Amino acid sequence: MTRGMLARRGLPATVAALAAAVAGAARAEPRLASLFLFIPANPGGGWDALGRAIEQVARPAGLVGRVQFENLAGAGGTVGLPRFVATRRGRADSLIVAGTAMVGASLINRSPLGPQDLPPVARLTGEAGVVVVPADSPFRDIGQLAAALRTDPGSVAVAGAGGGTLDHIILGLMLRALGRRAAEARFVAFPGGGPSQAAVLGSQVQAAISGWGEFAEQVRSGRVRALATTGERRLDPAVPSLREAGIDVVATNWRGVLAAPGIRPEARAALAALMTELHALPAWRTLLAERGWDDAFLTGADFEAFLERDRAQTATVLKELGLA
Repeated sequence: MTRGMLARRGLPATVAALAAAVAGAARAEPRLASLFLFIPANPGGGWDALGRAIEQVARPAGLVGRVQFENLAGAGGTVGLPRFVATRRGRADSLIVAGTAMVGASLINRSPLGPQDLPPVARLTGEAGVVVVPADSPFRDIGQLAAALRTDPGSVAVAGAGGGTLDHIILGLMLRALGRRAAEARFVAFPGGGPSQAAVLGSQVQAAISGWGEFAEQVRSGRVRALATTGERRLDPAVPSLREAGIDVVATNWRGVLAAPGIRPEARAALAALMTELHALPAWRTLLAERGWDDAFLTGADFEAFLERDRAQTATVLKELGLA
């Protein structure tokens, strides 16, 4: 075999290698050169954690180049929302982290701006709530608690974080599903998950509602009894969902991203494609598992329809509670 033949035979492999290198270089080009993430909350909270997680996964994967953050907390996100709209209108490189709390806060505070005024991009994560009782409670299962709530809602003090929060809304939805009015709830508002935990652990209240993560350790240790969770599926094989137990309620603390108003449809589609690629990465699935976050991915028309339902459901309950 001649040297020329060897060279000719080696040519396809060389071309293939060059093509692969070029393709690799093309993939290395980020989908978005820079991304601005507005967090309408203080550093360290759930919304901030989601924003930082997006950077943590997207940058090493080559989906984005530079990521810039701005935090501005207050009133469930309704302080930061007007600033985001005023400073980033029409910007195709900008996203604001939003979620359940912003929907309720915009209604309670009668804010001129709410999540419904921004182009939805993607719902990313969710956390179901859990209904718990003290370890020595006479309520052995969710059916017994539901029976007490149906008979006399005022006889059951239920703790949660803040009036008008998801904890409060879940209790209102439960009462409505049981044929009572949300306003009949005996909700005991605490300034956060910690005081709410202390109240149920000390048997100061008959029950409590909070995110699963808030009570998971106490449930595992047997210090409280979990009666039901509020999501679509079981989080613990031994704990049914409310819907499984015949109480037609599904409510989760969702988090996602919205775009700046005034952007072109193709820019919004590009941001949705960015989030779709992020969601498909193994690193994102690993991060969700590490953080204990549920994969609640939605985009496009499905996310828009969810936002409409969520706002309508929240508004109905808050009005019954006299908060909106």
